[in-house]
Amino acid sequence: MKLFTRIEGFDWDSWNISKNKEKHNVDFSECEETFLNSPIVVGEDEKHSISEERHYMLGKTDSGRLLFIVFTIRKDKIRVISARDMSKKERGVYYEQTEKNTEV
Repeated sequence: MKLFTRIEGFDWDSWNISKNKEKHNVDFSECEETFLNSPIVVGEDEKHSISEERHYMLGKTDSGRLLFIVFTIRKDKIRVISARDMSKKERGVYYEQTEKNTEV
């Protein structure tokens, strides 16, 4: 995926790590796994892209957990803003999109 061609890693801060863990029980390592696994669905989060371009991703962890992740790219690193379990509607979109195109 073109969006990820220049990525060299992740940019984490302790506040986001603890926020995602406490609020949604999502560990930062699960977020990283999701970016490395296939298939994924990525789109632009236009509603929240006021001060910087934001994206969302639907994907699976190594254990099969389905996550919805909002992120931005700063320089050459992915910065996760929020991560949570997918809603029922998001799961439907994920399965629909990944069944249509196995190289999403």
